[in-house]
Amino acid sequence: MPDVHSTALVHPGARLADDAVIGPYAVIGEHVVVGARTRIDGHAMVEGRTTIGDDCHIFPFCSIGQPPQDLKYAGEPTRLVIGNHNVCREYVTLNLGTGPGGGVTTIGDHNFFMAYVHVAHDCHIGHHAVLANAATLAGHVTVGDWSTVGGLVAVHQFVRIGAHAMIGGSSGLGQDVPPYLIAAGRPATLFGLNAIGLKRRGFSDEQIQALKQAYQMLFRSKLKRKEAIKEATAKWGDNPVVMAMLQFIEQSERGICSPNRKESSPA
Repeated sequence: MPDVHSTALVHPGARLADDAVIGPYAVIGEHVVVGARTRIDGHAMVEGRTTIGDDCHIFPFCSIGQPPQDLKYAGEPTRLVIGNHNVCREYVTLNLGTGPGGGVTTIGDHNFFMAYVHVAHDCHIGHHAVLANAATLAGHVTVGDWSTVGGLVAVHQFVRIGAHAMIGGSSGLGQDVPPYLIAAGRPATLFGLNAIGLKRRGFSDEQIQALKQAYQMLFRSKLKRKEAIKEATAKWGDNPVVMAMLQFIEQSERGICSPNRKESSPA
């Protein structure tokens, strides 16, 4: 049987894995599913149609699966789906999706949400992302795999953050950040390649050099963006790493953050 503290309030309809742990004064709602070895600490609240995977840890005072902060929400049976090996530190809030927004907020695997992080309705977080203290995502934001969002960052609705990108602390992000790049400031601008992060994750020197050259062509040359994408595609069309960045830029609807004027060209 699950290890449920005597003071916890668990709805009879909730489904808990046999080795789940529910701490004192935690509240678990009717439609909640909790996976194997997942721990929900004292005073945390998990409500709504929320599914939490295996080996997650929800720290005290988190609010998981509450209705979205959207005036259009009318109580539709929307969902929050959380994968495996996720950590939510104190006071994290993860909201349900909305009907018009697709009906689901999704969290992948191995993500780390520091204290006071907010993930709004219909957001989609990949795998191995880190959101530092008080990072705030508005609705419909997408965060790619292995990305890092600094503390006190505010992200506008519908913005996309690409895989392996890094957003500097206290930034205000209103446009998309392509994969592999660093953005910071209010409003956020681009500061070149996240080269150190890429090296730590096993990218080869050849891949990093190709990305640096592609960045220079896209954001530091005199070519217009469409012309730069065309030339970069012709040069690196067989390079999946560069092509991922180019395809992300082509698919942008909110536009791409501008390069910082004072930033020197990447080496």
